[in-house]
Amino acid sequence: MRNFKVTVNGKEYEVAVEELGASAAPVAAAPQAAAPVQAAPAAPKAAPKAAAPAGGTQLTAPMPGMVLSFKVENGATVKKGQAVMVLEAMKMENDIAAPADGVITFVASKGANVNSGEVLAVIK
Repeated sequence: MRNFKVTVNGKEYEVAVEELGASAAPVAAAPQAAAPVQAAPAAPKAAPKAAAPAGGTQLTAPMPGMVLSFKVENGATVKKGQAVMVLEAMKMENDIAAPADGVITFVASKGANVNSGEVLAVIK
């Protein structure tokens, strides 16, 4: 057995490594205390999301990301294909277009993290 000190993320751990080979005889390793494990900090709870209005055409997130901004006001009349909001995904800003003509009601809020397929707005 060979002992090594390994540093991971600023924490030092002592590890034992068994050497393999014809001349190496099995040696019982001394029990060692498990290295302390830090739990990841709990993610802050997201604000409750508004319920999507009934009826109309749903505008869903095409990919997971964060809502950066809105290009139109809530309650504005939009045309099919018009950019209505900006979604940041993988460090890229993506314009999200209206899937239909009508009056838009946003469900997601600015700065909200959304998952793929989640309703962002409803157009009636």
